[in-house]
Amino acid sequence: MAEEKLAIDGGTPVHTGGFPSGNKVGKEELEQLGEVIESGNMFYTSGTKVKGFAEEFAEIHGAKHAITSTSGTAALHVAIAMVNPSPGDEIILGPITDIGSVIGIVFQTAIPIFCEVRPDTFNMDPEDIERKITDKTKAIMAIHLFGNPCDMDPIMEIAKKHNLIVIEDCSQAHMSEYKGKLVGTMGDIGCFSLQQSKHITTGDGGITITNDDDLGTRGKLFADKGWHRDAYGPRKYTVFGINYRMNELTGAVALAQVRKMKDVITLRRARGDLLSELLADTPHVQPQVLLDGCKHTYWQYGLRVLDDAPFTPTDFARALKAEGIGCGQGYIGKPIFLCHDALRTQTIFGKSNFPFDHPNARPDLTYDESTCPITQKVLDHMVTVSISQFLSEDDIRDMAAGIKKVARLLGK
Repeated sequence: MAEEKLAIDGGTPVHTGGFPSGNKVGKEELEQLGEVIESGNMFYTSGTKVKGFAEEFAEIHGAKHAITSTSGTAALHVAIAMVNPSPGDEIILGPITDIGSVIGIVFQTAIPIFCEVRPDTFNMDPEDIERKITDKTKAIMAIHLFGNPCDMDPIMEIAKKHNLIVIEDCSQAHMSEYKGKLVGTMGDIGCFSLQQSKHITTGDGGITITNDDDLGTRGKLFADKGWHRDAYGPRKYTVFGINYRMNELTGAVALAQVRKMKDVITLRRARGDLLSELLADTPHVQPQVLLDGCKHTYWQYGLRVLDDAPFTPTDFARALKAEGIGCGQGYIGKPIFLCHDALRTQTIFGKSNFPFDHPNARPDLTYDESTCPITQKVLDHMVTVSISQFLSEDDIRDMAAGIKKVARLLGK
């Protein structure tokens, strides 16, 4: 029997021909869009699609209030506006995220404070969250990375202890579960993205949910310029808001998509869980750890190359690609505050350092390589592969075979 060889060494690749990508939209979306076009109305106040989407999304999550918006970034900005921080107030979040998690914080004149992540789950470390709390802390933003739920029990206990608001960033985690509860329903506010790559999509779009009446009212006003539309007489604006209104065309697609969401999640979860099952006991690499009682929804499938592996994460990713298994190494590469020049240098508004130099802000706060060294190591060792509802079980078995082959043979 011929000796097995890695594809990068001249062996036969595990998989050829790529993996199916599929189309997330189809006739259901066209039907909803057709109704909007026939109606001639594309504005949400007199339409039915945006309202219908918000109602159905809220019902799934048991939420009293759902504020639609133009993007996941907008949904998070709405949440920060609900919190209503004063200049210099602090909001703690994880550093493995898109800059969209940070934008609303700084635009609302608050200061992002980054905590470390756990090397096994890639999610925020509750112990470091508590270490980062000061008398200026206003809220915690729990980011459910790749669809893997954060450890919400200790986060909620910390928030209760310090009287903090909890925002859940569920942009990558539609219908993930923590101990039987959907993400976005445990904190005070839940935020979701409808960007093209997400579990359900409108190309771009977002939605923010809450069960708190005061927060819900403030969020609704903020996303519509602060306008009390139901008031008679002269226009009334009581919140300094912005125009994040979702239009009826986007709402039509969103309405069709939310009706597919449970089926999409069932398929993605089944594929991701199968991959984890097949990778059990694979040497030198460890899948992103899922806490007991949780359910993942696999926006991405994360792996960690262990410290004692006889190969580097870069070499592992290169060898895996040669086996026909597409992957990424390092995800965003650096903690998000090192990826964004204006944030890193604290020059957001013109040539000023506002809000970092506001009298209420903590003096001498910097973002540099020493801010989250554990997170940097996690990113350095991270490898990701794509999971979708369009993959078959055979596709997943090929992925597992490729990962196991490279982990076994590379560096021997």
